[in-house]
Amino acid sequence: MSDSEEKVTCDMPPYGVATGGKAASELSGPGETGATGRWVLFATILASSMVFIDSSVLSVALPALQADLEASGAQLLWIMNAYLVMLAAFILVGGSAGDVLGRRRVFMTGISLFLAGSLSAGLAPDASLLIGARVIQGIGGALMIPGSLSIITAFFSDDRRGRAIGTWAAVTAAVTVFGPLVGGALAQAGLWRVVFLVNIPIGIVALLVLYYRVPESRDEASDRRIDYPGALLMAVGLACVTYGFLSAPGLDFHHPRVSVTLAAGFFCLVLFIVVEVKSSQPMVPLRIFRNKVFSGANLITLFLYGALSVVVFFLALNLVQIQGYSPLIAGLTFLPFAIMLASLSRWAGSLADRIGARLPIVIGTLVTAAALLQMSTIGVTRGPSDFWTTFFPGVLLFGIGLGLTVTPLTTTVMGALDTQMVGMASGINNAVSRTAGVFATAIIGALFMMAFTGAVEDRTAALGLSDQARRDLRKEAARLGDASVPASVPREQAERVDRDIKEGFVYAFRVVLFIAAGMILVSTVIAATMIGDGGRRRGGGPGRT
Repeated sequence: MSDSEEKVTCDMPPYGVATGGKAASELSGPGETGATGRWVLFATILASSMVFIDSSVLSVALPALQADLEASGAQLLWIMNAYLVMLAAFILVGGSAGDVLGRRRVFMTGISLFLAGSLSAGLAPDASLLIGARVIQGIGGALMIPGSLSIITAFFSDDRRGRAIGTWAAVTAAVTVFGPLVGGALAQAGLWRVVFLVNIPIGIVALLVLYYRVPESRDEASDRRIDYPGALLMAVGLACVTYGFLSAPGLDFHHPRVSVTLAAGFFCLVLFIVVEVKSSQPMVPLRIFRNKVFSGANLITLFLYGALSVVVFFLALNLVQIQGYSPLIAGLTFLPFAIMLASLSRWAGSLADRIGARLPIVIGTLVTAAALLQMSTIGVTRGPSDFWTTFFPGVLLFGIGLGLTVTPLTTTVMGALDTQMVGMASGINNAVSRTAGVFATAIIGALFMMAFTGAVEDRTAALGLSDQARRDLRKEAARLGDASVPASVPREQAERVDRDIKEGFVYAFRVVLFIAAGMILVSTVIAATMIGDGGRRRGGGPGRT
């Protein structure tokens, strides 16, 4: 394909029928900044904000949720991972279905399911039903998340796409600035359920705007069908692997429940690859990974988002359960991060349009790794009064690093393939990021629980505790930061044991930070070697297939 042919493909995407009977290209051409373009951005940003708000609010509300529902550490991890597993398993279906059936239609279906899951989660009476509601949210999110970026990418031309995605990233980050604050305030007031119920009005407005103002688009030339066998194998594989790793700390890897589910999970994932290779209509055409830029960007996503998922999860628990922050104050500590992410995202997108994505990603990931290493030096503090000299520098650097990285990385992924494949590109990249979150939270979460349990046992070994006290202490350690001193521990040793629990948690958190920093540094190397140098290729995008 010549450069001119590539440009036609990109600048005139194959839209379907738009609202009111007009083609989308008649209403507003790609890259235009008219009313339709603004509605496209508004609708996609509003719907995406539900996911961002849900995640940011929930991270701070987790300790209150755990206490209210008396959830174990494993259940707490499943409350996060039930959503992520479904998201990772079906997000490829969401991207492909949007290209085939209509991106707006699938996007709206996803929002509707996400709202149903949010309502169920807000009313869940126990941890088990909350996990079930999170499954519904995950399926809805899987249909919804690829839609936002694929609609934007299909609508805006190459020379405006980075700015449009930057606007999307900046505004969604900005609306989540208050997420941790709201989550902290709600948790402190005993209203953590509103964390889920707040999605209802946001989703209804997004559905109305999409229905009346956003044109439909699809890949009209596509004869692809949805790969249901592939989706089923991925869902079962991810669920088994996640369950196995989450069960390992309490049962040991040699336990049949752990070993069998892990083996079944990895078998399903390998079989998924075999099915995709042999399928005439694969959910993931493996040939697209011959594109060096697309493969590199997805590898960066794998390591970067895997690290971020586990860090945010345990940081919130550390602040509230170990450092003595109230939920509201813990929410405030995320404010510098959110402000920097929102402030830098759009600028970083424009910078990537001008000079290419490699340099911003390399610098951003280095800054992010430095932030984690800074936080690894923090022990048990005196609480919020020590914030400015302990967590603040790391949280600030964390926001700066991600602000420089996220939009250039997203723009690279969405520009690496032909415009007709933007739904698939978005679906694959989101599947990679969510799968990374599932595996990182499960695997590193399991390592955290083992490190925490071992650290507590080592620190209390010299106290001469009874066998019953040691068993009770090990059982308490399964509750992570919510662990308390068992009644079987003598009163005169209770204070020492409490300190050992806190120090054990901080030790395990430090291990997590070292692992996460290492993962992010791997993404730095990948960016330097696979993303390429120089400016973005006009008309064809970077490394188009």
